[in-house]
Amino acid sequence: MILGIGNILRSDDGLGVYIIRHMEESGVPLPEGVELLDGGTAGFDLLGLIDGYDKIVIVDALKTNDKPGSIYRFTPEHAVESRARFSLHEVGIMEVIKTLRIMDHNPEIEFVGIVPDNICDIDTNISQAVRESIPRAVDVILDAATH
Repeated sequence: MILGIGNILRSDDGLGVYIIRHMEESGVPLPEGVELLDGGTAGFDLLGLIDGYDKIVIVDALKTNDKPGSIYRFTPEHAVESRARFSLHEVGIMEVIKTLRIMDHNPEIEFVGIVPDNICDIDTNISQAVRESIPRAVDVILDAATH
């Protein structure tokens, strides 16, 4: 499962959703058994949608001081250990992951985080820096889904 999350009304905050839509609209070939899901801002409502998958790749905006459009791939454990460096914009997803674990469902989870340029303005378009990073992000996402 490749899960894109974020708020599309706040520019780059919605980049996870934009990337899922890009993959669907572009007909990006998916590995066997891999599905795409637009999780938007669903929070705990995601539990019923992602329960049962063995591997979940979560795509979201990642707040760091790095250059907008930079791409990172990491595990939830790494995100917790490196809290000073990684700050997921959609904090609620970590609670969803903890709840899955409490429910004794332990899928392999990886994040692909892209550094946003603009998450403050009300805007339904993503920034140029994020738009330019999409092809590389798709490659990283597909690699994460299969390895």
